[in-house]
This record gives sequence, C-alpha cells and structure tokens, in this order.
Amino acid sequence: MTSRQGLTRGPESVAVIIPAHNEERLLPACLAAVRTAAGHPEVAGSRVVVVVAADSCTDATSEVARQAGALTVDVDARSAGAARAAAARTALELLGRDDVWIASTDADSVVPEHWLDFQLSRAAQGWEAVVGTVVLDRPALDSRRLAVLHQHLYEASRPPGGHTWHHPHVHGANLGLTARAYTEAGGFPPVAVGEDHALVRSLQRTGHRILRTPDCAVTTSGRLRPRARGGFGDYLARLAAQESA
Repeated sequence: MTSRQGLTRGPESVAVIIPAHNEERLLPACLAAVRTAAGHPEVAGSRVVVVVAADSCTDATSEVARQAGALTVDVDARSAGAARAAAARTALELLGRDDVWIASTDADSVVPEHWLDFQLSRAAQGWEAVVGTVVLDRPALDSRRLAVLHQHLYEASRPPGGHTWHHPHVHGANLGLTARAYTEAGGFPPVAVGEDHALVRSLQRTGHRILRTPDCAVTTSGRLRPRARGGFGDYLARLAAQESA
C-alpha cells in the first residue's frame, strides 16, 4: 500500500481513459477493477471520471460501459490513438485541464486495487508521468508457456540485482500523466497503434519528469487474436509462433 501522507498534494481530479473495440466480454472486469481502484481510501478525496471510447463497435460495448457507470464517447476510426485521444478530450472537457491526472488503461486489462493511489502518490512526489508495466493473464491452453516466454523476454532489460529498474517498455494499459504534460506533449496521436510510445517520446522531448517503474503492474489479456494489427497482441502471437517452431 502507498500513501500520500507527508507529500505535496496530488491532483484533485482523475480521468481514467479506456479505448475499446468490441470489448463487451472483457470490459466488465476492466471497469470493476477501475471502480475498486477509485474506491481506494487514499483516492477518496479525488474526483474520478471514467471514459470509455467505443471505437467502431458492433457489439454492446457502449451499453456495458454505461451500465457500469462510465461515460462513453463513440469513435469511428479503428485507431487506438484516436480513441484514447477522444476519451481524454471528453474527460478534460468535463474536468478542465488544471490539477487533473490522466490514467490510461485498456478494455482487456485489469488494474490492481492500488493503481490510482500509486499513480497519484507519484504525482504528489513531482513526477509528471508514470510509465508502468504489464503481466499476462492466463494464456490460451495451447500456449500455456507463452506467459513464461513473454516474462523472460520482458525481463531481459532488467540489470542484475534489485527489483526496481527504469524499464524501456511503454503500455497504454498502464500509463498516467498530468493533463498539463499531456497537453504540452500534444496528446495521443491518431495512429492505429503505437500512440502510447509516441506520447512518451514527446514527453521526453518536452522535458517532462517521467517515472518508469515495474512496481504497480497491470494484468492484460494474453489473447493471440489482437484487436489492432501491429500492437501488443501481434507481439504475443509472434512469441506463440516462435514457441511452436
């Protein structure tokens, strides 16, 4: 558990943004986890708004989101970048851009109960962005070694000794930043994949304080049929193919 006692006051409002394309099956677990994170005692004083960007959905994604208490915005782009940007824009129009923390995750992911507390605690320490890591949920039965293989490659960047290291990974499923930093960096670009990497590169160019940490990982889907070509799901599919070979 983390605590902001004795630290500079963190953001008063939080915008949780979630892009989704035909995610009626996995979205409920995602939103339930976000709701639990928003109910953390250390987050109780912050206003939390959850926005789901339903991108080119042909299922009940929007209805599922609304029933769970989330705001929804419809997007017709088949673009993770455009969807994430639309969710952020909707949230900031409601909350304003002062003293707001933007927390990004994915519809096929489950955040830990202290996820928002962890990010807000780092914001109170003066970090302008938190770039986290992910772990896989149970992969398909015919690829049960996939999670182990992924973790092995994922850990290849870790130096010897110690748990915490400044990892090189970027995941939209576990990313947070101040609204000011988001705006100054130009926001998420409207690209099909890689919008998270592009935003972090822009944050680096504009000189913002970025914390890369594995200490509050988000669990994400190990599915091998990705919603977006060229993204994390394709990476997992390549690992599975290598395993089969």
